[in-house]
Parts: sequence; C-alpha cells; structure tokens
Amino acid sequence: MGKVVSEAFLVIIVAVVLANTVAVKVSGRSLTIWPMPATVSYGQSHLYLSGDFKLSTEYVDSSGILKDGFNRMVSLIKMDHVVDANRSASLLALHVVISSSNEQLQYGIDESYKLMVPSPEKPAYAHLEAQTVYGALHGLQTFSQLCRFNIKRKVIEIQMAPWTIIDQPRFSFRGLLIDTSRHYLPLPVIKNVIDSMTYAKLNVLHWHIVDTQSFPLEIPSYPKLWNGAYSTSERYTVADAAEVVSYAQKRGVNVLAEVDVPGHALSWGFGYPSLWPSKDCQQPLDVSNEFTFKVLDGILSDFSKIFKFKFVHLGGDEVDTSCWTTTPHISKWLKKNHLNESQAYEYFVLRAQNIALSHGYEIVNWEETFNNFGNKLSRKTVVHNWLGGGVAQKVVASGLRCIVSNQDKWYLDHLDTTWEEFYLNEPLTNITKLNEQKLVIGGEVCMWGETVDGSDIEQTIWPRAAAAAERLWTPYDKLAKNPRQVTKRLAYFRCLLNQRGVAAAPLDGQGRSPPVGPGSCYVQ
Repeated sequence: MGKVVSEAFLVIIVAVVLANTVAVKVSGRSLTIWPMPATVSYGQSHLYLSGDFKLSTEYVDSSGILKDGFNRMVSLIKMDHVVDANRSASLLALHVVISSSNEQLQYGIDESYKLMVPSPEKPAYAHLEAQTVYGALHGLQTFSQLCRFNIKRKVIEIQMAPWTIIDQPRFSFRGLLIDTSRHYLPLPVIKNVIDSMTYAKLNVLHWHIVDTQSFPLEIPSYPKLWNGAYSTSERYTVADAAEVVSYAQKRGVNVLAEVDVPGHALSWGFGYPSLWPSKDCQQPLDVSNEFTFKVLDGILSDFSKIFKFKFVHLGGDEVDTSCWTTTPHISKWLKKNHLNESQAYEYFVLRAQNIALSHGYEIVNWEETFNNFGNKLSRKTVVHNWLGGGVAQKVVASGLRCIVSNQDKWYLDHLDTTWEEFYLNEPLTNITKLNEQKLVIGGEVCMWGETVDGSDIEQTIWPRAAAAAERLWTPYDKLAKNPRQVTKRLAYFRCLLNQRGVAAAPLDGQGRSPPVGPGSCYVQ
C-alpha cells in the first residue's frame, strides 16, 4: 500500500471539498455518466484512490456477487494501466451497506442505490448503500464512471468531488435481444454481451434461441431437436445454457428464454419430422398433432430447470397458416373441430400459454397474438410490441402489460436507424393515465441475427443500445429533449466501452459504421 494520508489531514481535505461543493440540476451536458442518474450533486475537488483500494462491508456475501462485482470494477477502472502504489491516496476503500440478504434475481427487484464519494462520516472511504446486492452492482458501475486514470500521476483519480448520487431505474425491464438461430454465437461472445449490458444498466438478456434456421439448444426431453443445429460444434448443452444464466445472474441480468411457436419452427422437424405439416410444407408446427404439444411441454419443462426468470417468451409472430389448409390431414382436423385458420392459430397460442403456465411461467407473446385475439390471452400475458406505434396504448388500455420494441426505432439490425432515434423513442407515448403507464414494464432493443455473428455483434449493438438504455433508466424529466444535448456524453461513453474492450462503433454514420478517418475517439 502507498503512503496513507493521515486521518486529520483527510478531515481538512474534506472540509475544503465540502466548502467548494456545487449542487447542480443536471442538464446532461456537465457530466459524463451514462445513463444519467436520477439525482446528482458534485463539487470541484480531486480525490485519489489507494493502489490497494479495498471493499469494506458487513454484508454476508455468501455467493460472492458483491466481491466479484467489486473486483471487476477495480479491473475496469485500472484498464490494465500500472498504478503507482507509492502515491499518496485520499480514498482507501469503498464501504458498501446492503439492507436485504435476499439474492434472488427476479423482475421488479429493488435496483436503487445511493453513492457518496467521499463518505461524510468516514472521509477515507467512499460510501455505497442499496436495498439489494443488485442495486449495489449498479452503484459500482456508476462509481467506475467517476474514476479516471491520471496518466501523469499514474493513479486513479475522481474529479469533481464530493459526489452524492441517488438513483433508481425508471423501468424494471430493460432488455436486449440476441438471436442464436440465424447465426450461432459462441459462449464467450454471449458473455461479453452480458458484461457490456451491465455498463449501461440493461438487465434482461432476451435469448431468441431457436427459429426457422437452426435449433442449437440441447433439450433432454427430446434429444433429437438439436439435430436442427447448423453443425455439431454450433450447439449449446444444458450446462452451457445454465452457465449463461448463472453468469448473467451474478451481474444482475435476467435471461428471458424464447421458444417461438407455432411459426418460426421449421428447424424442429429435422429431429422430429412429424412436427412438420408435411415434408413439403414444413411450418408452422402441426396444430393437429398431439405430439406437437408434448414436445412443447417437454421443452418448457426443461426450460423451467434452467431459466429461472418469471417470464418465458412464446413468440407467436408472423404465422402463415396456409400449410394447415393445404395439408389434407390438418384440413380434415380443422373441419372436424369446426376451426378456420385464424381460430386454429388462436387455439395453438392459448394452448401453448396454458402449458407455460403449468410450469410456473408468466408469458410474453409478440403483438400479433394481441392484435388477433387479445381478449382471449391469459391475464398473465405481457404483449411484446414490435410492429409499430400505437399498440402499447391499446394493450395497456385492455389491462395487459406491455414491452416496447417498435421496429422502426429499436431494432438494431435496422442499420439506418440512428442513435438519436433510439434515444427519442418514448415507451409511454400517448399513455397518460398513471395506472396504464405502470403496465408498460419497460422496453427492449433487438439484435436480430441475419447479418450479425461474433465478428460484428458488438459494434452493431453499441452505442445505439446505450441511447435506449438511458431512455429506460433515467427519469423522464432528466432526459434530453434534443439528443444533440447528450452527444458529447454518449461519445464519452462509447470511448469508455472501447477502453473496456467493447467494440462500440462511432456515433457518426449508420449502425456499425467504421471511423471515417483519423481522429480522437471523442469526436467520432
């Protein structure tokens, strides 16, 4: 440990800092924190971290979530620089107080925190308090953004001290979709995406695991399903999936698993051809075959052992039912049960919902299900808006919950959608009643995988996903009305992502555009 400033001298330092404190109404232009916290005050002085900066806590950290989060934070703020351990330091440790010992990660947990740097009571310490360990993780992320490596002094410094930050999210569901059917994503790539999500305080990884193109996940109840994978090396075992869930949970990220039915399921039939209506007409899944629902029940039973989030996503979008009417045995079944194509689609979705409910899940479905038979959906349904505006307003007016992902603003594969459009997309547009606003549980940016794999996923996600992340985290009245007000702050965050090893693209240009020429990261 380097030379420690005496306690008496620290008191004098803090007195001077407090005397120079400037409380600000944050406009988004003065600070570099992203996403912007709920309330911030700061001063005009500098603090320096000890080369042996420590975690201080009475929290019983049996699972290691807090300790591991602290160690990751220290690694992030050092950014592989060699810190001069012999420099005088004014901050020796971060003291963390967590009220609840419950470490179950679930939708709606308390993610609030309060950060004071330095502590008014112990000036050699920074102070972080939170109701849950997951709120504390957010506080650690914010603390990491206060820190800079001073290249001349070779120490970690905090400028503009003293800081007081009181913060909590605006929405409880702040998601990012990844798609491992269109392109397989290796496990290290998925883990890197999870890490990058935490930097922007996103908290739900929507894992669109399977689709028409491939079925890469092991399902023990029906082991031939992953015959639909692209290759034997492009698969996820049950242990792999459990590792993704565990890795995410330790970082405060829930995993929302999706099995899209009855459409988008051609790949299922490579292992079990009887799931196809016929060998020449291969999707949607055969609604007339009881085996179809036995397989779905087996999948969701296996899911329930891995994916512990309260929600499961059952898809239900883009269902072309023509195979059902042109396949003789299904057409016969429809007539016998007095169903037309639309009614058969409703029958399938509602039966799938009941299977999910039997395994303890609440359900997320794409908006077509609501648009076609919203009054028949389980009241435990969350409708996932993607086709455009106005749907969320209708969903919450009906009393159902909603997630907003309208494709014209929050689809990351739409490379011509700018970060400014991502920033301005407001989930509560035209929803004015408080009881209906509460039914919008949040939003999600979607990284569909047709043109994305491990080589370009990060720069396609970032920094545009960060623009949406602030919309979902920061109080509405603290959001910039003109996104140009936050350009410099987002550029700074994009450079911070680069420094942390995340391949975030420049703000200028379309999604994942390269730099146009030489220049500083901060002006691209």
